[in-house]
Amino acid sequence: MRHVTMQTAAGAPVVQPRSEPREPGVVAAGVYADGRRVADIPIEDAGAWSKRPGHVVWIGLHEPDAVLLQRVADQFGLHELAIEDASKAHQQPKVERYGDALFVVARTAQLVKEHIVFGETHVFVGPGFVVSVRHGASTSYGAVRERCESCPGSLAKGEDYILYAILDFIVDNYRPVTESIMAEVETLEEVVLQRPLARHEVDRLYRLRRDLLRLRRAVGPVVDVCKRLEHVDNVAIDAEMAPLFRDVLDHARRAEEDADSLREILAFVFEASMMAGQAQQTDIARRLAAWAAILAVPTAVAGIYGMNFEHMPELKWQYGYYAVLGLIAVVCSTLYWQFRRRGWL
Repeated sequence: MRHVTMQTAAGAPVVQPRSEPREPGVVAAGVYADGRRVADIPIEDAGAWSKRPGHVVWIGLHEPDAVLLQRVADQFGLHELAIEDASKAHQQPKVERYGDALFVVARTAQLVKEHIVFGETHVFVGPGFVVSVRHGASTSYGAVRERCESCPGSLAKGEDYILYAILDFIVDNYRPVTESIMAEVETLEEVVLQRPLARHEVDRLYRLRRDLLRLRRAVGPVVDVCKRLEHVDNVAIDAEMAPLFRDVLDHARRAEEDADSLREILAFVFEASMMAGQAQQTDIARRLAAWAAILAVPTAVAGIYGMNFEHMPELKWQYGYYAVLGLIAVVCSTLYWQFRRRGWL
């Protein structure tokens, strides 16, 4: 891919007022020259603008229908297989090359009501154009566009820089998810040190581990995507952009490591909770066994002397009743003291 250079006859292009697109599915459609916005354009003019030297068309779509996608494909000559993939929100992160154009898929993640929800972003990058297609849960890329427009020198690097900015935004949004889960995991760690986890806490732990596994499956392929983009020999990326994609790769690896470490911590928390629960059950069993042993003494004595035999020792003794009660009290007190000393009571 090429760099964008200023090709206008009268110097810097005149920036036209921005108008919000009203067409459903189109978030933004603008053309840039030398890193500055020239105009907002309709889809039907995008192809012509992309062929102008020094101009880049940047179109953002959100869950477009098949008709809109086909109109975009007709403007830039996008491959039909890529369009078919972009129309479905169940693609694995990947990089595919179709002639002079790249088709990049990345998974997005957001934390919504204590659950991680996932979406997809499909990006078409070719000479003079970038088209991003969002599906599902994803933060708007309006912030990416504004950040790029605030740095015309960087945006002037062209299509490759826009692709980098989008991928960097996607990967950076993994971090708030992992940080939020980390805070919850630390709370669970504090709780398990004090008591076994309650049922609803164990259920939450399982849901967190499941969500983290899904996040790991989403981030892992993105790492592979960044690796391919970093090696410019494999794809049509300018060599000087390799350090930027390497930076995105580092961030993606960090998110991958965070997801793995959080899953390990949650496994340790669950094991600690199970051990604490078993220790609590063992302590209760010991207490019950100790009291059962103490109560067995009067039960045994009462059972023996409750038998209806006529000739039994001490039945006629005047102090037999008091002696038996005293013996029971002494034996039970001795047992209680022994169990107490051993920590069973």
